[in-house]
Amino acid sequence: MLKINDYSNLKIDNQVFIKPDYLIHSCISGNKYRKLKYNLFEAKRQKKHTLLTFGGAFSNHIAAVASSGQEFGFRTIGIIRGEELVSKIDENPTLSFAKDCGMTFKFVTRAHFRNKTEPDFIEQLKVEFGDFYLIPEGGTNKLAIQGCEEILTEQDQQFDFICCAVGTGGTISGLINVALPHQKILGFPALKGDFLREEITKFAVNKNWKLITDYHFGGYAKINEDLIAFINDFKRMHNVPLDPIYTGKMMFGIYDLIEKGYFPKHSKILAIHTGGFQGVEGMNLKLTQQKRPLIV
Repeated sequence: MLKINDYSNLKIDNQVFIKPDYLIHSCISGNKYRKLKYNLFEAKRQKKHTLLTFGGAFSNHIAAVASSGQEFGFRTIGIIRGEELVSKIDENPTLSFAKDCGMTFKFVTRAHFRNKTEPDFIEQLKVEFGDFYLIPEGGTNKLAIQGCEEILTEQDQQFDFICCAVGTGGTISGLINVALPHQKILGFPALKGDFLREEITKFAVNKNWKLITDYHFGGYAKINEDLIAFINDFKRMHNVPLDPIYTGKMMFGIYDLIEKGYFPKHSKILAIHTGGFQGVEGMNLKLTQQKRPLIV
């Protein structure tokens, strides 16, 4: 059902390489493709016709689920955080894209959204929408980990450090599980706080990993002019786009750590590029309103 395209590691310099996992699919980008792959197989096996999931206004996951539904024949439902967004769908590039893919929305308050894992809340959604296959916010579950375990291949055995951005912890858990003994997995959380360690330990079977928590730039979806300049310079120098929520922060962190001497001499570093470009348009809308530099 899901065809994985061929791609190669992209050499940025003598120490850093990028694995452009975002090239797997034009809309179901990078790790979202990986997380959804076996969930879609399971939904088909269970003969489910509807996918239901959760997300915010600019969620990569919401866009990916909507696109998956359109491509593979599922009805999709998105439970969206923020009742005020109900009248702003057409102004929001992520929600507008998901709507065009056929996704049905239910907008809930932030308080109600926090009940997204509660059995009573799920049962209420089943009463409202009928039977569905549930995919958690961000897509992370055991089947998602299975998909993310396929990111690393034989050609990646040469690397000493594997780096990835961290949102819900699914992608890094898959990498941890398949990394070789000589490899260290470094995660760069996009969110402020250290709570992700507990989430990762639910799925990760090895201890060859570390979270680098110094590059969240103030929290989820928070950025500054230094990060914008880095993203724009990186694209100009290497012809590789970065997103401001995940991969931009990761690459900024990698190069800052190199400058600080964090990595042993002659280390080979692989950065997993998970995509997320659909969020750039929404971020630029915010930056325009704030009269700040844009991501180009």
